[in-house]
Amino acid sequence: MNHKELIAKLAERNSISKPEAEKLLDTTVNIVKEQLLNGIAVGFQSFGSFEIRKREERLSVHPATQIRTLIPPKLVVNFKQSTILKEKLNDIKL
Repeated sequence: MNHKELIAKLAERNSISKPEAEKLLDTTVNIVKEQLLNGIAVGFQSFGSFEIRKREERLSVHPATQIRTLIPPKLVVNFKQSTILKEKLNDIKL
């Protein structure tokens, strides 16, 4: 599902126009971004939580040339699914 499809679903399920749904989605995403940039974890009940974690520097080896490169530390967004979501996903038959 892409951005436009998500907006269409939001509009349909909430009986609002697509521009209103887009504004709602953009506002929600911006609030989540602001909180993460301020170091505050964001959780959605029955879905999961997002938090910022520091990835330590590490040594990488190019498989073809065997050249070693030092990858610097960086901040990444980590998602941890809720137990409810995990159980529902595991109930799906593949």
